Amino acid sequence: MRHFAISAVGGDRPGIVSGVTGRLVELGCNLEDTSMSILRGRFAMVLIVAGPDELTAARVEAALGSEAESLGLAVWVHDVDEDVPDAMAGESWTVAVHGADRPGIVHEVAEVMAAAGVNIVDLSTRVLGHDPPAYAMLLEVCLPAGVDAPGLAAELERRTAALGVQCSMHASGADIL
Repeated sequence: MRHFAISAVGGDRPGIVSGVTGRLVELGCNLEDTSMSILRGRFAMVLIVAGPDELTAARVEAALGSEAESLGLAVWVHDVDEDVPDAMAGESWTVAVHGADRPGIVHEVAEVMAAAGVNIVDLSTRVLGHDPPAYAMLLEVCLPAGVDAPGLAAELERRTAALGVQCSMHASGADIL
């Protein structure tokens, strides 16, 4: 099997998931990893799919073309490098950040993680309310062996406090996904 990364973005509306996945089934593809979300009225999806060996990224993109056009989606398809290391190698932790919205929150947290060699495997943010707006961010991260979790949590708290937001970090429980 070959693997492809597919991303699609467009205005949210019913039928997007059905339309895109229907074309993929017709090509003999299987969805392996997916992330789909609505972001300020825009639907965004990223898919990793397995397909027959003879299938090409260009053929997948062409097969999605008319469906994407009718749904108002911009679509990109790329071959997946099979030699990419496992992003989930390490201990799973959850990081939550919340407080007053301002530029730089995501960058500050990501910079602390990168400096510690921690991989961010999932990140979601939301601006909540309007007067004043609050910011919420939830991350799933993988700590490689040897990373001092309490030290990392303390550094995150120190750096985010300087931005006026609160941060907490805890080992992730056994979730279904």
